[in-house]
Amino acid sequence: MAVKVISFYQEGCMGCEEQTPILREVEKILGIEIEEIDAVKNPEQIKTYSLRVTPTTLVIEGDRVRERMEGLVHREDLEAAIRRHLSQPLPR
Repeated sequence: MAVKVISFYQEGCMGCEEQTPILREVEKILGIEIEEIDAVKNPEQIKTYSLRVTPTTLVIEGDRVRERMEGLVHREDLEAAIRRHLSQPLPR
């Protein structure tokens, strides 16, 4: 089952601005794509994923949220959370 990573943000959120380069770095390291969604412009997502803060990053497998990280997540923690759910281990 494929793993999907979504990061929710909102304009003017300082933590979100700090999270963006970390997301890009993890994408490059793991060779994946992290979808970014503006929570304010997608209010249905707020309800669907019970969003309380931005940034919030979710690792989703199938239709289940496997990892939920609220607030700024450091590169090492984000990378480890995603690696736990990838179907085949990537080289370190």
